[in-house]
Amino acid sequence: MRDQIFTKTNDLVDFTFDKSVANVFDDMVRRSVPGYQSMVEMVGLMVKTYGQDNTNYYDLGASTGAISLALGLNNNHHNNRINAVDNSIDMVGKCKKNLKGKISNFDVICSDINDISYENSSIIVLNLTLQFVAVDQRQALINKIYQGLNPGGVLIVSEKIHFDDPKHQAKITELHLDFKRANGYSELEIAAKRQSIENVLITDNKQTHFDRFNNAGFDQSLCHFQCLNFASFLAIK
Repeated sequence: MRDQIFTKTNDLVDFTFDKSVANVFDDMVRRSVPGYQSMVEMVGLMVKTYGQDNTNYYDLGASTGAISLALGLNNNHHNNRINAVDNSIDMVGKCKKNLKGKISNFDVICSDINDISYENSSIIVLNLTLQFVAVDQRQALINKIYQGLNPGGVLIVSEKIHFDDPKHQAKITELHLDFKRANGYSELEIAAKRQSIENVLITDNKQTHFDRFNNAGFDQSLCHFQCLNFASFLAIK
């Protein structure tokens, strides 16, 4: 279904992952996030390299299940369970529907990702999710994830990022707006969504992500993909 949420209302409220968003989310993210498909494909590639037999995979903030599907369809390991976690009941419903009949080794869980126990895991993914977690809770979440990973396990994080240089930030922001325009969003829709989401989605710069990984204890971390102001990180335990 095509995203037309911000053409229908004049009474803007903070962005939430409700039924209206769940119904158009796949179109919204494809048209709003540069490089989104590559982010998903990279997760599919990495499960082949970093997945371990007899372990759990976690898709945190699973939304409609694209990452869980990439994990399941590309998995070449044995006896794995994919745990798709989201705190939106509407997203959970969409996720279950999208995964059913395509992969079999999954559970879809409606929960706050801060409340989940991560155990015996080799892959944990935060795909466009950490940016919606309260800033003062992010390090604790990364620490908890690190503790739940087996040695050699990985955390994959994809996020919108910001840049400390104002000129650099302004240029990247303009290119991102051009990307949205090219994908059919009007100036009204762009402005309305920005107003709705500005207090909900709080970005970090690259160094902040690297500092969190280091503080949690990860042996190695790197930015393996970037398209404009969206980047994907790999942290290895």
